Amino acid sequence: QWKHSHNYIHHQFTNVLGHDNDIGYGVLRMAREQKWHPVNLGQPVYNALLAGLFQWGVSLHDLDIERVRKMEKDPKEMKRQLKQIFKKGRNQALKDYVVYPALAGKHWRTTLLANAYANFMRNIWSYVIIFCGHFPDGAVHFTEEELEDETRSEWYLRQVLGAANFEGGPLLHVMSGSLGFQIEHHLFPDLPSNRYPEIAVKVQALCAKYDIPYTTGPLHRQYGQTLRTIMKLSLPNHMTTSNDPRPPEGKEPAPIGRRRKTDAERPANRLETGSWARSVS
Repeated sequence: QWKHSHNYIHHQFTNVLGHDNDIGYGVLRMAREQKWHPVNLGQPVYNALLAGLFQWGVSLHDLDIERVRKMEKDPKEMKRQLKQIFKKGRNQALKDYVVYPALAGKHWRTTLLANAYANFMRNIWSYVIIFCGHFPDGAVHFTEEELEDETRSEWYLRQVLGAANFEGGPLLHVMSGSLGFQIEHHLFPDLPSNRYPEIAVKVQALCAKYDIPYTTGPLHRQYGQTLRTIMKLSLPNHMTTSNDPRPPEGKEPAPIGRRRKTDAERPANRLETGSWARSVS
């Protein structure tokens, strides 16, 4: 499920509205082009729950919560996916909250609480790192029309414009799996993450040479911008101002529905290697 939702959909259709499930994870409204609904008023609560339970949110990544909510999901496919998710989650919960505490003997309570606390902190940390790579100011969203007839070069450009980095020392980047270099991760998703810092120097130089925005900043600033976006987009557009660059006059994008495309509806698209890809098996 992760190979499909992340490796195929997210990395092929990075930040394309209606295609990329990472834009809000089916829970949050993360672009002004997405139609507002009164349910979005609860975004501050949804965001806090997603952060604290992030490992379980990730487990549902390929389920497509929006299609499930609208009863558009194939029941057989949903049952198959839920069975996999349940098995994986059950084994993880048994390990953390039954087996390890039992092995601790009389200290079982301390072990159980320690595991719960460690999982909670890991969820918060993973959430912050991942959100800072996709939603700070400067990370651009794209429309379905912009995806049409996309060339290999334009695919690379979309990866740069649709992601954001954060700055820090070697320890911070080790602790974040080098995902502070989210731009490089999207440009070269098959590259081992410990090579991102080396590649980033060359990518940033190319962006400067061709006047391409390279979004980066301190971790606290990137998350602050992300959190501000989450709070703003819980309200209708007319109640808040946009932090996005203003489009040319007359080119303002029209609001889009919340429904995401299925694999059959997504266009054939090129991998970063230049080869055509349609199979997601």
